[in-house]
Amino acid sequence: MQYKLTTPVTREDLAPLKAGDTVLLSGAVYTARDAAHKRMMELLDRGEALPFPVEGSALYYVGPTPERPGEIIGSAGPTTSGRMDACSPRLLDLGQAVMIGKGARNQAVKEAVVRNGAVYLAALGGAGALMAASVKELEVICWEDLGCEAVRRLEVADMPLTVVLDAHGGDLYESGPAAWLASQS
Repeated sequence: MQYKLTTPVTREDLAPLKAGDTVLLSGAVYTARDAAHKRMMELLDRGEALPFPVEGSALYYVGPTPERPGEIIGSAGPTTSGRMDACSPRLLDLGQAVMIGKGARNQAVKEAVVRNGAVYLAALGGAGALMAASVKELEVICWEDLGCEAVRRLEVADMPLTVVLDAHGGDLYESGPAAWLASQS
């Protein structure tokens, strides 16, 4: 199935999604990679607020390349999500609803997804230009000193994504290969 979602999202918005479904995501999406996640954890450890509204938010693990003249953003392909696994359960427990990246996630992240009715969506790796085409506005909101890893607020329209982890425990990286193997027998 294909779904259209607009951020911020609720548990109810995400409940129908199943691993393998496609999503066209619109609205605000925040970017954060390793260095930004480290700083976010430091803020939380000090009892301070995150630099964006976390409730119902979507975080895209991306470090876009510089834009060319006349462009909003450069290539914006996903980075490996597992590098954020240590931080993701805490952010999900605070209300983050959507993670966007590529690659498998650890068991703690999978449990936090189910516990919080969240989802993990895959962006197509190697297709940074395709992902960038859905970005309509960009604003650096903090930590500009991190360069490509600064936290940005992207306004996206119909960003094409695939559900990898759903709120019910579905995992496309497990069910997809199993379905393929079954079809071969």
